[in-house]
Amino acid sequence: MTMISPHPSNYPAATRREWIGLAVIALPCMVYAMDMTVLNLALPAISAQLQPSSSQLLWIIDIYGFLVAGLLITMGTLGDRIGRRKLLLAGAAAFGAASTIAAFSNSAEMLIAMRALLGVAGATLAPSTMSLIRNMFHDEHERRLAIGIWIASFSLGSAIGPLVGGLLLEFFWWGSVFLVAVPVMLLLLALGPALLPEYRDPDAGPIDLASVAQSLFAVLAIIYGIKDIAQHGPGWLSAAAILAGVAVGLAFVRRQRHLAYPLLDMSLFLRPAFGAAIATYALSCLAMFGIYVFITQYLQLVLGLNPLQAGLVTVPWALGFVLGSLFAPRLARRASPRVIFVGGLLAAAAGFALLVLADRPYGLEAVVAGMIVVSLGMAPVITIGNEMIITAAPPERAGSASAISETCAELSAALGIAVLGSIGTLFYRTGLSAAMPEGIPEPAASAAMATLGGAVTAAQALPGAAGEAMLSAARAAFVGALQFMSVTGAILVVGAALAAARILRAGRGTPALDDRAT
Repeated sequence: MTMISPHPSNYPAATRREWIGLAVIALPCMVYAMDMTVLNLALPAISAQLQPSSSQLLWIIDIYGFLVAGLLITMGTLGDRIGRRKLLLAGAAAFGAASTIAAFSNSAEMLIAMRALLGVAGATLAPSTMSLIRNMFHDEHERRLAIGIWIASFSLGSAIGPLVGGLLLEFFWWGSVFLVAVPVMLLLLALGPALLPEYRDPDAGPIDLASVAQSLFAVLAIIYGIKDIAQHGPGWLSAAAILAGVAVGLAFVRRQRHLAYPLLDMSLFLRPAFGAAIATYALSCLAMFGIYVFITQYLQLVLGLNPLQAGLVTVPWALGFVLGSLFAPRLARRASPRVIFVGGLLAAAAGFALLVLADRPYGLEAVVAGMIVVSLGMAPVITIGNEMIITAAPPERAGSASAISETCAELSAALGIAVLGSIGTLFYRTGLSAAMPEGIPEPAASAAMATLGGAVTAAQALPGAAGEAMLSAARAAFVGALQFMSVTGAILVVGAALAAARILRAGRGTPALDDRAT
């Protein structure tokens, strides 16, 4: 049976094998997204049993994301060289094995090591699966639908991750959250060889190990510095890490320009479609992740929702991403990429603007509605943008192109959390300083000025009226910070819309036909 594209195409339509293969590679992507969220729920139980130090606990949380971000470019290019299916299956085997061992870890050091291996294995999934889609679906309409399903799998994993994790922790031990990945990876290993095509660049040169080291150091140093600023504020260590990462990153870029077969093809950035998609993706992720941190605190510390209730509230906008991703291919048949980018980003800006109503009696409804609008606006932009990214690159460099896309998202997310988070925190402290009730003891006032969580804890230790007054002032200041960040997010995505319109108008918004898969 063959699924026929509704539009004529010079390329053959995908068969049932390709669509089943897409389902097989979408499952590990969903697990990958779940793995980014479920650990936070298990941290109290992990802390109670393994008793990690504060620094070990941070490494348990961060090492996975650090290594995923640092190795995406390397893994994308490695897949182009040795074979994308081979790399994906090797990564799936390592992911399944590391998940099993992590579930039965008996020390903090053992769990950190397994989280690190999960990060290495996880870095193979996104670039391998996305570049395989490039080879499996040659008709552009089918490819857009496939990418929409691929993105929807990440959104679905993010949505159900906290719910699945909560159910597992209700009935089983903390290690069960890691075992969810094992049957999915076994399924991929069993069906992948029969359903997924192999593709490698026949003219690929050897891996440049110096470039690998430079890219890894640059990304890790920059993300470490940004995260350190987000957690502890600006300091010499964070500044040194970021400067070192930027310096090594510039050296990496210069090196790529002189290699016969570079780890990162810098000429891709000169293509209007590629540049517009990357720039839009970066600004969108920066705005979304920067504000998301404030929304999660708003739900629990301002509205008083418990973690499960807050998780349920986030489900509608995650499902909005799923629906928007699946609707994007149909939209692309009726509108140009330029129209989709500008329209979607302006819709997202309107969604961010709705968050300004968070201080009203219907604040929860306004926040949920606003984030649904953001999701529905962003999802087509991200879906079509990713399709533009992998088709703007030659087929033999699709893995590298998809890795650039994912690395861009990781860096922008970290930057959004650190920079926008710091600006929002400063706004919160300024507002609370002006509204702090008289007679509050200095230790309690200092704790409240640090974070909203500190204000909640400090208020519980104060006499009734004083505690309520300080907590009310802290919550009002935090909502003011959320409103300010919402306006900032709207401005950022409007800027992204203007940039995309200008770049795509200059390059007509579509990759050259001879760059598409053959």
